[in-house]
Amino acid sequence: MSVKLRLLRMGKKKQPIYKIVATDSRSPRDSKFIEVVGRYDPTVNPIIISTKEDRLFHWLSVGAQPTDTVRSLLRRNGQWMKWSLKKQIKDDATISSLMEKWSMGRDLKLKKEEEKKSKRKASKKKTTEAKATTEPQTEEVAAQ
Repeated sequence: MSVKLRLLRMGKKKQPIYKIVATDSRSPRDSKFIEVVGRYDPTVNPIIISTKEDRLFHWLSVGAQPTDTVRSLLRRNGQWMKWSLKKQIKDDATISSLMEKWSMGRDLKLKKEEEKKSKRKASKKKTTEAKATTEPQTEEVAAQ
């Protein structure tokens, strides 16, 4: 039996919530599963990715293959990096220091992205205001 870590869709129409589950690779998306390993909620800002770290690492250690989507979520959450460090047999102190460094870099990256968004929004607002003020003047000139 080949085990996969995949997403199980829950929630209402247009309001999905996903569970990260360990399941047989032959079973359909929303059918039986072996164990719930985590949860993913894409509808809130920022998105929520929570996992049971010990169970996640257990399933990865026994050979469960995550789908591409689950792997990208684990990368975003930092769990994939932690798993790769554990596979390299690093000690806990090294892993915790590297994870702390990773989280600081991630926080800086998120902060820069937020600043870029606010700058784009401000410049877009300025351009729309400038267009709104210039349009009446051109209409007056055309009327004369």
